[in-house]
Amino acid sequence: MRRAPVIGVTGPVASGKTTVARAMAGRGSALIDCDRLAHRALDDPLVKWRLVSAFGGEILTTGGRVSRRRLRQAAFADERALARLNRIVRAKIRSIISAEVRRARARAGAVICVGTGTCGIAAGARETLQAIEEEIARRNVAAQVVSVGCIGMCAKEPLVDIQMPGQPRISYSNVTADNVSRLLDSFLAKGQVYKPRLVGHFGTEAFDGVPKFFDHPMLAPQVRIVLRNCGMIDPENLDHYLARDGYKGLEKALAMPWNEVLEVVKNSGIRGRGGAGFPTWRKWLLCRENESAERYLICNADEGDPGAFMNRSLIEGDPHALLEGMLIAAYTIGATHGYIYIRAEYPLAVERLKGAIAGLRDLGLLGEDILGSGFSFDIKIKEGAGAFVCGEETALIGSIEGRRGMPRTRPPFPAASGLWGKPTIINNVETLGTLPNILRNGAEWYAQYGTESSKGTKTFSLVGKVRRTGLIEVPLGTTLRKVIFEIGGGLVKEFKAVQTGGPSGGCLGQEFLDTPIDYENLAAAGSIMGSGGLIVIDRDTCIVDTAKYYLSFTQAESCGKCVPCRVGTRHLVNILTKICKGQAELTDIAKLENLAKAVKGASLCGLGQTAPNPVLSSLKYFREEFLAHIMHKRCPAAVCRDLVVYRIIKEKCTGCQRCVQVCPTGAITGPRSEVHNLDKSKCIKCRSCYEICRFDAIAGDAIIIES
Repeated sequence: MRRAPVIGVTGPVASGKTTVARAMAGRGSALIDCDRLAHRALDDPLVKWRLVSAFGGEILTTGGRVSRRRLRQAAFADERALARLNRIVRAKIRSIISAEVRRARARAGAVICVGTGTCGIAAGARETLQAIEEEIARRNVAAQVVSVGCIGMCAKEPLVDIQMPGQPRISYSNVTADNVSRLLDSFLAKGQVYKPRLVGHFGTEAFDGVPKFFDHPMLAPQVRIVLRNCGMIDPENLDHYLARDGYKGLEKALAMPWNEVLEVVKNSGIRGRGGAGFPTWRKWLLCRENESAERYLICNADEGDPGAFMNRSLIEGDPHALLEGMLIAAYTIGATHGYIYIRAEYPLAVERLKGAIAGLRDLGLLGEDILGSGFSFDIKIKEGAGAFVCGEETALIGSIEGRRGMPRTRPPFPAASGLWGKPTIINNVETLGTLPNILRNGAEWYAQYGTESSKGTKTFSLVGKVRRTGLIEVPLGTTLRKVIFEIGGGLVKEFKAVQTGGPSGGCLGQEFLDTPIDYENLAAAGSIMGSGGLIVIDRDTCIVDTAKYYLSFTQAESCGKCVPCRVGTRHLVNILTKICKGQAELTDIAKLENLAKAVKGASLCGLGQTAPNPVLSSLKYFREEFLAHIMHKRCPAAVCRDLVVYRIIKEKCTGCQRCVQVCPTGAITGPRSEVHNLDKSKCIKCRSCYEICRFDAIAGDAIIIES
């Protein structure tokens, strides 16, 4: 990595620092007077308040400013007082200096940002990053290369942004190692904007015919609050977070009594983003009012829903948002110890969390007497083994305590008796990550978004058969239609349903497209918000098979403690398997429905109580598809292999040989430009031919189910 150098000049009084600095500035170097910048920190209102609280009002001048002379007299004579001063001003000074350094670097050369979240790495971002560094070294140019998180446009990764001095930051999609040279050549050698793969610029004014990045159809309807830093900053650089008002929310919280912070959270209307939607403030109050000398805070980062990656992406792109939120929550509930429970399958998120925690300790924002407030708090990371049931609060607590992760009966609730028998608050990543924004901007600001009962925004992983997949954040109350067809760009084939809430949610058909996304409306439709997974389904997806997939997942993840979940889910899977194989009878539908209701009503924890949701919602809205499997022995989506017989429609076959090339058994034969033949005795029903035939997508079924 090559970047514009930063040179520090230090020394005692009258040693010639100013002379040296002026000489370097005269040779074209950017001059940053750190002493002057440090003095600016004393004028910050929150810093001033902390200093007055620590050293008394006598450190102020008659004009209300901090007197450096009086502060020196109050703090420098005592080592502990000096340490307290450092804790109060260090973060602010570092933030100011860091911002100046970045501005100096931006003036000196290009800044190149590469998206290195898990989605970017999977798409080849590490190879792209290496190619950029090699190209910069070959050209011997000054440039700063920064790794950032995912900005949400996962389908366009690897994303690369370039900012030249005096120009806005410009973003490019699908930048591989092979096209890095052409991209950099355009900017660094020719001084021109590279037009291919262009996404947009991050400026506020029009620029050289380049569209604005956030005017992109996927981004324009979004409101980025918790995701505001993702893709914009280096998640491994604390200074980047501080430069974007990081820990300002914590500073404000520490300047208030805990009950006033609680009131701000209450007035904001934020509800738990883990799925249940319980008012955050109410849970906190129950914990705080519990008479206990010790309380705990746990962040539930055990994101286990298939297709969900909201928490992982936030941690990878902005770990300090979570940590600042934990500090605010801990201060409010009176906790001194915190845990982040995160699955070990998230190695990059774990790595960035560990680095962020270490940086906080170095800066005095974690540990004893944070910012001189008297508030102490520390965080440990607990890596889980990937058990889905450990997303349930009491099972998660058991896992941290070293026991098998199994739910227990409630009450008592964790807010009264949780970790080690002490009052414990468990919040999800998104809930905690949102708190700094609420404290920084105010409850009324946050409450302007959303609906009357569901305030604020919600992140979703938008995946499945939608054109534009990725991570999105929208105000609660946004309709499913807007998310799928405006933000997601619609589907290639006909829309069939959307699965909300993951394995605990339900499938909602076309009649629900205008349903506002909030806790109450989704529950009324027979689904749930869940943690935020949205899986879009088209006509080539079998609803029965989908329900079986989710039931198989929850059955495999059941801890086995209670009979309704352990045995009931297994019987549900068996009935669904019979239906998919064409072996079921009409009476099996009633059995399926009654058993699902029994499991839902009698299971111990949320996993078992919500496991039947995909079955019940599918039976309610897609019963005719179940009947087709049972009565006609036919799978309308051509997914259930035992019910599918493929044949070639001679009138539509063009002899393109695409199906011949993908057939693993040689069942399809025929020369180019002639109608092909399908040998049913060799066909293993892998569906490859069905999916690759382009004429099926545009002109009807080229390869269909034989009636």
